[in-house]
Amino acid sequence: MKSPYTEIQKFNQWWLWILLLAVLGLPVYGMFQQIILGEPFGSKPMSDFGLVLFFVGTLLMIGLFWYLELRTEIDKNGIRVRLRPISSESFTWDKIDEVEIITYGFVGYGLRFSSKYGTVYNTRGNKGLSIRLKSGSRYVIGTQNPEKLKQCLLGLKKSGLELNLGGI
Repeated sequence: MKSPYTEIQKFNQWWLWILLLAVLGLPVYGMFQQIILGEPFGSKPMSDFGLVLFFVGTLLMIGLFWYLELRTEIDKNGIRVRLRPISSESFTWDKIDEVEIITYGFVGYGLRFSSKYGTVYNTRGNKGLSIRLKSGSRYVIGTQNPEKLKQCLLGLKKSGLELNLGGI
């Protein structure tokens, strides 16, 4: 069954990619200077093999950012969130006490743990779906489409699903 709400977010902020490419420039420049030109890179140069490992590690880190994806799905069964390849959670409606669309303070990007918000899944911005479980656990899932998310939740409530929508 297709979810009535699906949102896929990637880390595609221009400034992040400029920063990552700038970081990649360091081992590239170091390899060029030390391996190609034969001049030591820095006052205490690492080995050629170390520079190559630094380059490969930086490429792997950039590849991880390229691969990271925050996927949120909401339907009559519940809410599913996945930060590929790091974590995933699934909440059925009978375990959820309240959901609410909130504006929150900056907590960082990716998977974060906050004393104020609980577990936070975020790629950018400050809007998100706050989930409070009956167990007391709290989660926030960042969104770039708060209006579409609100309409989905209101539609599920209209269809007869027992939802506590907080301030929505």
